[in-house]
Formats: sequence, structure tokens, C-alpha cells
Amino acid sequence: MKIVCIIPARYSSTRLPGKPLLDVAGKPLVVRVYEQVKKAAILSDVIVAVDDERVRAVVEKHGGKAVMTSKNHATGTDRLAEVVRHYPDVDVIINVQGDEPLVEPEVLDLLGKQFIEDEDLQMATVKTPLKTEEVENPNNVKVVTDKNGYALYFSRYPLPYRRNQTGLILYKHIGIYAYRREFLLNYAQMAPTPLEEAESLEQLRALENGYKIKVLETDAEMVGVDTPEDLVLVNTILRRANDEKH
Repeated sequence: MKIVCIIPARYSSTRLPGKPLLDVAGKPLVVRVYEQVKKAAILSDVIVAVDDERVRAVVEKHGGKAVMTSKNHATGTDRLAEVVRHYPDVDVIINVQGDEPLVEPEVLDLLGKQFIEDEDLQMATVKTPLKTEEVENPNNVKVVTDKNGYALYFSRYPLPYRRNQTGLILYKHIGIYAYRREFLLNYAQMAPTPLEEAESLEQLRALENGYKIKVLETDAEMVGVDTPEDLVLVNTILRRANDEKH
């Protein structure tokens, strides 16, 4: 089975202009993400989907593979689909956003292994226990699953509502996805759905169309770079880790 990771890296960002090229502990952000993803043992290839020549040049300078895509894609899924159409021999695609420099390679291996073991699986993602301070933050997406680990719903609202304190664990959704190739191409053609638009969560489109999403649990902690504060935090974490090595 051929499993590849595609990293969408869009140049424009409202809060962080030129985000893929921002310095993260001495290297461009997109390069940090690429290098982390490359550590996953299960991957046959890693491709960065870019929309700007400056980002492509940086990726290739550091030995990575970059594919130019349209600047007009509404979502990262659309960008993925454009790349996938050029790779008919790929079986499974793992999507890691270009702002996840602390992505754990073991999580990618976990996702890939699930597709090898379950030939009927079409889409999967990841969750981790929600911290108390994250519960009320709408930027931390919550997920609830059934007994078999399939998503019932994703929301920015604290779900489930705990009327009774039963010790139930709340989970945060980690925005790393894996898809079978044909499902991804089909998914990208689906029209936006009401719940998706209300919550601004694209994965709800799959649920609203009746598809199942497997949600795997991990205790990995990942920090995406969405704000200037995130950038400071990630730099601090990486520099501390580098100091500990020495």
C-alpha cells in the first residue's frame, strides 16, 4: 500500500502574512513541518502543496518535494485533491497542515496502520484528551465518538454538556486527516453543508453526507502556529528541546 503525506502550505494568512516562511527556531516553518513528517516510517513520500514560488523555492532548497497548486482553492482539501489527481498510484493520503511543526511522526504511523488493517476505512482523524483551560475556547474543536471510535459530531462548543459529573473525558480534535484516494476526490466535490458552514468545520461535510470518520486517540501534544503567540510558544518549546539535547 502506498501512503503519502501532503502538506498544504498557503502563503497568505490574515494573522501571520507569509506564514510558511516564518522563522521557527532557525528554520522556515514549512521546513520544520516537512522534516517532522519525514520521520514517519509508514510514508512512501511527502509532498508540500504550495501556492507561491517563494515557498516552493524554500522547500526545494531544503531537499523537499513541492508541487505548485492554484491560489484559488477555498479549502485545504481542494488543494490536496488537485495534487492527488497527479498521483494515480497512491492509495492513502495523510493531510498535515503546513503550520504544525510539532506534529508527532508516531501519529502519522498510527493513522496509516489503521488503513492497512481496515480495508473498508475511508477517512480517519485524531483526538486527544481536552485540558480544562481548553474547554471554553472555540479554537479548540471538540469531538464526541461512538463506542467503536467513530465520530458522532465535531463542535467548537464544549461537547458533551455534562449535566451530571460522571468523570466523562472530553476530547479535543487534532486536525490531521487520512483518506483513501477515491474518497478524497469524491469528498472534495461535495457541496458545503449547513452544519459545516455554521461551525466552520469542513469535516462535518463528511458526516452530513452519511460517511463515517474513524477517530484515533493519542496523548501527543501538538501546537499549531495560528497566531503570533503560537509562534512564540513553538519557538520556546523547540529551543528548550534543543538545549536539553546539549
